[in-house]
Amino acid sequence: MVRVLGRANSINVQKVMWIAAEIGLDVERVDVGGAFGGNDTSDYLSKNPNGRVPTLEDGDFVLWESNAIVRYLTEKYGSAPWKPAKIEDTFHAHQWMDFYLTTMHPPMTTVFWTLIRTKPEDRDMDAFKKAEKEAAKAWAIVDNHLKDNPFMTGTAPTMGDIPLGCAAYRWHNLDVERPDLPHLKRWYDSFASRLAYQENVMLPLT
Repeated sequence: MVRVLGRANSINVQKVMWIAAEIGLDVERVDVGGAFGGNDTSDYLSKNPNGRVPTLEDGDFVLWESNAIVRYLTEKYGSAPWKPAKIEDTFHAHQWMDFYLTTMHPPMTTVFWTLIRTKPEDRDMDAFKKAEKEAAKAWAIVDNHLKDNPFMTGTAPTMGDIPLGCAAYRWHNLDVERPDLPHLKRWYDSFASRLAYQENVMLPLT
């Protein structure tokens, strides 16, 4: 049995649960972290010394870092289209997964935490506005790419769509100034109609 340790409202857990659902993998998710706690225990830290979520258990194999888990599950249990058939597509998927980490995740985290997890009176609105502009710039890069590509790596969704796809739900449902990015919106809407996305990503923002 594959187990994922982590709370459902974590975007990093959502990445893992979404890809698992898309590839038809039966996964047991255990609430850990946030309001549930448990991520600072000696048992949890022996598996994931960062004390963050998610952590994957696949029999005796343990893995942490959400993008690494997405790659592992896709490689071991996935098939086309989520597991690209061509090596070039595989590395384009890695490229966009890394773009999410280096370019998209930092400003999107500031935007999310400011609006959802910080009391209005405690919000740093200067930092928020800066992050909002940085996120919009990053989404414009995605939109430009999607102008000529239905998905991040071509004509079908792959693991390369997973991290950005999770962030796109937040971007389209937070109170932010969104530039008109029609290709991004078309791509996001294509996921919003998928049951696996609805059940694992389109959750209340808390």
